[in-house]
Amino acid sequence: MSRKITIEPVTRVEGHGKVTIKLDDQNQVVQTRLHIAEFRGFERFVQGRPYWEAPVLVQRLCGICPVSHHLCASKAMDVIVGVPSDQLTPTADKMRRLMHYGQFFQSHVLHFFHLASPDLLLGVDSDPVKRNIFGIIEAFPELAKKAVLMRKFGQEVILHTAGKKIHGTGSLPGGVNKHLTQAEGDALLKEAPTMVQWAQEGLELFKDYHQKNHLFIDEFAAFDSNYMSLVREDGALDFYHGVLRAVDSEGKKIFDQVDYQNYPQYISEEIRSWTYMKFPFFKSLGQEAGWYRVGPLARLNTCDFIPTPLAQAEFEIYKKYTHGKPSGSSMHMHWARLIETLHAAENIRDLLGDPDLYSGELTRTGARAGEGVGLLEAPRGTLFHHYKVGDDDLITMCNLIVSTTSNNEGMNRAVKWVAEKLMNGKSEIPEGILNQVEVAIRAYDPCLSCATHAIGQMPIELALFDYEDREIGRVVKN
Repeated sequence: MSRKITIEPVTRVEGHGKVTIKLDDQNQVVQTRLHIAEFRGFERFVQGRPYWEAPVLVQRLCGICPVSHHLCASKAMDVIVGVPSDQLTPTADKMRRLMHYGQFFQSHVLHFFHLASPDLLLGVDSDPVKRNIFGIIEAFPELAKKAVLMRKFGQEVILHTAGKKIHGTGSLPGGVNKHLTQAEGDALLKEAPTMVQWAQEGLELFKDYHQKNHLFIDEFAAFDSNYMSLVREDGALDFYHGVLRAVDSEGKKIFDQVDYQNYPQYISEEIRSWTYMKFPFFKSLGQEAGWYRVGPLARLNTCDFIPTPLAQAEFEIYKKYTHGKPSGSSMHMHWARLIETLHAAENIRDLLGDPDLYSGELTRTGARAGEGVGLLEAPRGTLFHHYKVGDDDLITMCNLIVSTTSNNEGMNRAVKWVAEKLMNGKSEIPEGILNQVEVAIRAYDPCLSCATHAIGQMPIELALFDYEDREIGRVVKN
């Protein structure tokens, strides 16, 4: 008898999703799907709101990565008010960057230590009752304590730059609304060297695990793809501003030095009936070959170097291990994520000594425009915010391509990889194998609540199946 395995919900990720795996009567996998069943309509209900509300409004997409949406919407609105992000005042640019590095630091720490490390440190097939952050606290109390304090530090950076730890107001069209006070800077600077040290320790922890389990890390859910990220014009890793670069699985450039205001010329989105999350692809390669991945792994696969010394040294070790070619291993995302954590810590430490944070002009304005695109690297990957604004200052169009959306095809292929490698031919599927499906998804650190939107009318489709999974009826609206 054919059967269907359902994993619902996918655990230790932000948002709600489920996985379905269909097997035939020979216990061979015939279909795998990652379903994102929740719906967030921000692209629609932002319409009609004043443009200056966007940076505060759209960050309500998420409580985990609100800073990314806050800053990305601000960058789009910079264009609307006539001040592109590379023309902001030094104070505004550095305050935003400090906020952004704080977000990267706390988000990467949260994901690796709280959500992913239980699978690595306790084992993918360990007791699910203990395979969580509470199990880490029990087994590795000192590590857990450092993880909590590291995330607290990142949140404090956000507090002092955005005004609040969650859903702040620090960034606005054309600049920022506050300086860093000397007391705030001194308090953060006192802790910053320790954060750099702990980031190094976290990276060494992973590298030690990799040395002992290199086949698992290198081969688990590994497959070729295209990759895309923002890079600085000289090819350096840059989370906040730059140009778009895409490479294929051999590292050959698909496009480079692309002004992200022109992203619609390069990227399109496909819709499939069984999920609310879309499937972006490169137009030049088409839907079949043009899908791509974003995020920490993609950033290390596309950039030429990292402009902080400690992270650059780790980058060189990593690239030597991969022989200078893009890595396709989903589990290498953890390695890349921890290198980025170190990079963020170095940047925070160095920026805190910059006098521009403590005084200087906060905002600028220029010639008003009717359309603007904001783009940056969120912790999970490249984030697009695209708006059109009418003469009455009200938003008329909004399009968001969120990092997790760009990783949709990659996550689906990771699920398929695990199912075909570990489930084919098995009549009984133990919990540990089911967890490995989730391990593959978790590697992408998906934020599923951010990743579902709609333009135009939202279709409603109801399908009815009999006990043998044959469709016997369907109703479609819109």
